[in-house]
Amino acid sequence: MYYKKLEGKKCYLSPINIEDYELCTRWLNDMEISIGMMSAQSLITATKEREILEKLQNEPYNFSIVDRKNHTLLGIGGIINIDHINKKSELGIFIGKKDMQGKGYGQEAISLILDFAFNILNMNSMHLKVYSYNKIAISCYKKVGFKEAGRLREAKVIGSSKYDEVYMDILAREFESPYINRIIEMKNAEI
Repeated sequence: MYYKKLEGKKCYLSPINIEDYELCTRWLNDMEISIGMMSAQSLITATKEREILEKLQNEPYNFSIVDRKNHTLLGIGGIINIDHINKKSELGIFIGKKDMQGKGYGQEAISLILDFAFNILNMNSMHLKVYSYNKIAISCYKKVGFKEAGRLREAKVIGSSKYDEVYMDILAREFESPYINRIIEMKNAEI
């Protein structure tokens, strides 16, 4: 079962549902999906994925990304490595449902997570890591407003090819709130 914490036009964020562990295990062991993640070399068992989802569920700001129309799981995303003193954190996300990739769901889910991070948690900056060969993800991040902040050159080796680990970030002042501000405006209109 899913619960709408923050809703966009295509998807919504819900608390993590541990019962999705088998689906997530399939996704994370599918090389077409995992090659774009930092954990492609890992073998994930159903038992291990259930443990991971339990841990994510108990950490406060991890979400199931759910298709608004069909109420089916699309992926997982969240705010990790939070530094409350310096108001910075890291974004982690993946869309596991392959037929929904490249259709704007990831972009909207990232916007929802950023809106929550900047306007509810009062973060000032969010960052992420992505490999240079993952052009689709980099393009998606840029559309939301992330900028390249630096890179570790040739930090990823696959066969005889070497790729950079790209660091990207976005500041609160660079992000326009499409969701939280709308909710506040609706509440003000009710008065």
